[in-house]
Amino acid sequence: MCIEQITVGVLRLFVLTFIITLLSCRQLPQYEENTTSGRISTKSDTLIQNGYSKSAGGEALLLTRYTSFEDLMSVVQIKYVTHSTPAVFLTYHYGSREVTSVLKKGINQEDFVKAGNGNFWERLKVGFRCPYAVIHRNELRTVENLGRRKISFGIGDLAFYDLAETMVQHISDEDRINMSVKDLSEKGYLNTFNHIIAQALMTSMFSETLADFVADVHERYNMPELVTGKFTQTQLSDIETGPVDNYLDMINNEWGQELGKVLHKKYHIDKQTYWTPGLLTDYLNDIQSYHSWVFKIAFEPFRPTDEVVIRFARKMNMVN
Repeated sequence: MCIEQITVGVLRLFVLTFIITLLSCRQLPQYEENTTSGRISTKSDTLIQNGYSKSAGGEALLLTRYTSFEDLMSVVQIKYVTHSTPAVFLTYHYGSREVTSVLKKGINQEDFVKAGNGNFWERLKVGFRCPYAVIHRNELRTVENLGRRKISFGIGDLAFYDLAETMVQHISDEDRINMSVKDLSEKGYLNTFNHIIAQALMTSMFSETLADFVADVHERYNMPELVTGKFTQTQLSDIETGPVDNYLDMINNEWGQELGKVLHKKYHIDKQTYWTPGLLTDYLNDIQSYHSWVFKIAFEPFRPTDEVVIRFARKMNMVN
């Protein structure tokens, strides 16, 4: 295959990968029916009680809790670096733990799109600017397939978003009563769950670096001003699509990666892992346990017989 064919193929992959909203076989675990509550009890129910909060720690953030940029700044430290390579550093503390998200000026989704429409040398230039994406093109292809619904996988194909949507549906009726319409909207729990799930899975399957790479390229394209902090008043006032939303997503990406590292070790996950419905069930229930701890809400558990679990596990094995 000639260099031009390889480069074109990689760039096509870039364009697809960064449009996502957003980034070993094992024995089945034992399940036992709880006859008094009608719920299924799994080993993952004890994740928090066994000290998960001490090992990974930290709270994910919910956009509906913030009404202004100043509100977010009261809990997230924001620092801009203007010399050399412009960058923004976001630091969020929770107890004795903290996460820091760094977004630097660099290549973004639009650069890949332009190169794809340009000549061979323009495409090759982008490839040289971003060798990481070339080296990890197979992993990025997997992420792109899991991050988007595709007709090639059949009608009703599933993506990360569908897992998050199911998780929102699992919130207990008792807790839903006290939630606002905004909490249950696309920019409420659904958005937070989507970022945590996608980043956790990418981190568990591949690496924190790859999960970060996918998130950063998307954020640079979504709002370049995030790096410099030079926002218009209109952008600052737009809570749902402005810097408040984007910075909050960046912090949630970090918590998702932290969670992904914990679950990577717990289940010995790597890119060769065969995802049974049992494994995916435990994994998703652990994420729900995390959200239950963070937001003080209860969930109905995922089950290995759930259609969404069976189909997404099948897709994971197909694309990986």
